[in-house]
Amino acid sequence: MTTVRRSDATRAAILEAARERFAADGYERATIRSIARDAGIDPSMVMRYYGNKEGLFAAASEIELDLPELGLLPARHIGAVLVTHFLERWERDDVLTGMLRVGVTNEAGAERMQAVFARQLGPVTRGVCPDPDQAPRRAALVASQILGMALARYVLRLPPAVEMSTDEIVAWLGPTVQRYLTAEAP
Repeated sequence: MTTVRRSDATRAAILEAARERFAADGYERATIRSIARDAGIDPSMVMRYYGNKEGLFAAASEIELDLPELGLLPARHIGAVLVTHFLERWERDDVLTGMLRVGVTNEAGAERMQAVFARQLGPVTRGVCPDPDQAPRRAALVASQILGMALARYVLRLPPAVEMSTDEIVAWLGPTVQRYLTAEAP
């Protein structure tokens, strides 16, 4: 029983160190050695649990967006609720910001971000859009707004984007996301 607990604690320490290191250094510059040092363990333990850097990155980049159940909302509120949710996630989740940085600079990171959005945003979009066959395109349009604002506000830190309040951002982006999700296709 103690071995299992120690193993779980070691895995958790590795993942926490990996998330922080990937966020700070990006995929290319982060090393197994630096991650192991941050976790206070020998590099061989990282290899033992995750096999290689790619395996560690895959495990460290598992992100749950915890999207709200949009189907239960009045349709006119869906865009605002979704934008608010993402802004709250970005504000409290440095891992998400780190993954965005990695996603724009590294193919493996881009693939992870694609998978997260396809697996989690796709079904939500399918559940609220008028034509489920259009859900992938609509989800991509929503992602363009969400990720674009995240890039401007949290990665590039463009002053006008940083200075806007959450309410202002929701007022600007909410109607656009709403249209992408629920309006008839052009």
